[in-house]
Amino acid sequence: MFQMPKFVLLTITGCLLSFFVIAQVPAYYRQDKKFTESLKNITSDLGLTGNYDVGEDGMEQVSFAVIDLTGRKPVLGGVNFENFIYPASVYKMYVAMEVLKQVSEGKYQLSQPYIVRSPNDVDKTREVAHDPRPLLKNGDTVTINYLLDLMITRSDNSAANCLIDIAGRPNINKTMQENGWHGSEVTRKFLKRKLEDPGYDTVKSTETSALHAADFMYKIFTDQLVNPWVSMQMKALLGRQLDKTKLAAGLPSSAMFYHKSGWWSFYTHDVGIVDDGQVKYIIAFFSPVKEEDIRPVMKKISRKVFELVKSRK
Repeated sequence: MFQMPKFVLLTITGCLLSFFVIAQVPAYYRQDKKFTESLKNITSDLGLTGNYDVGEDGMEQVSFAVIDLTGRKPVLGGVNFENFIYPASVYKMYVAMEVLKQVSEGKYQLSQPYIVRSPNDVDKTREVAHDPRPLLKNGDTVTINYLLDLMITRSDNSAANCLIDIAGRPNINKTMQENGWHGSEVTRKFLKRKLEDPGYDTVKSTETSALHAADFMYKIFTDQLVNPWVSMQMKALLGRQLDKTKLAAGLPSSAMFYHKSGWWSFYTHDVGIVDDGQVKYIIAFFSPVKEEDIRPVMKKISRKVFELVKSRK
């Protein structure tokens, strides 16, 4: 279990007021100094140490975690994995968790129809250009299952806004806190602040850490994310991810990657479970670097981490 942080998140109707949270490493992970040192060397060799200027957000650092799943006990290593950073579209996976939780409880059905309403229909272009599905628009009737698939596989912002309304931010954050992910609560939709619901128009932007994102994936891997049904549904969604331009680009063709990527402005991220039948691990990489600059670096990181974990067998 997670240890409670020294400072607890304060909320009123799901709105963030103030917090100072230090991510705590769960006791079920073993930390290995040699493993962590190897990961530090990888980031250092690729020039990813130090601080990055991210404009109005100030200075930021890479947040990087890897969980080796090949042994009896998961081994955690990384660089600044407790650092909280703006996660871009990665936090859509937290939204999906809560929607699936409510489906598993009988509140909704995956086949249930939903009518898209403005201002949730924000997308003007498809996040993955080769995906043929049309953009959502005001008045469209789609199913919850369709929204989930669109949000995860194509990283559709309009679908995410609809699902945040369906799940309810207070409910999402209650589940986040029950899992010990204090500080990673979902505070914003994917739209301009002036279009936000009352109480959320001035709230701090959503943040997360590589530790929390990696632990989220570990719970999926072990069927502990809410319950086995939710875990397996999440894994199926993540396995259909259409974005193959980041960490996926550095993996061998034999590896399956169940993942969620994200990118916006200065930020580019990818988080997921790697499994080729023999080599199994979780990788969470959050960078305060623009997508066009970090893509080739992420490919190298992915390849190096795969070889590192493979060598530990």
